[in-house]
Amino acid sequence: MRGKDDKTQVEAFGAPDCTQTPHAAKRLRKNRGVPSPATFDIDTLPGSSNLTALEAAAVIRRTPGALEQWRRDPNHPLKWRYVDGRPLYRVDAVRDYLAQHDKTTKTPQPHNAHGDGRGARP
Repeated sequence: MRGKDDKTQVEAFGAPDCTQTPHAAKRLRKNRGVPSPATFDIDTLPGSSNLTALEAAAVIRRTPGALEQWRRDPNHPLKWRYVDGRPLYRVDAVRDYLAQHDKTTKTPQPHNAHGDGRGARP
């Protein structure tokens, strides 16, 4: 039996509370969303300029994670190069990618449509 001054282990050390976790112990997470639109005009930049992955993602309106996935495919149409271990995108490569994919936009089809014009089966 315990006396009134005896405490359980949880009471003695305090209950774990995520609001009291020190800031340094929390894991920092990347922002995985689409970055805000670019604050510069890509058409005014010289073609030999380099963009960071975040700037390129802002221009083409994709997530930096998507660009990271694309870099795993050496045949992807958006070309990049590594400088000091960081991927950089040339402005002319980004412009070419945008021009290529602007022409090939597809019209969205309803989920029940077939490619050959037939209606959905009941």
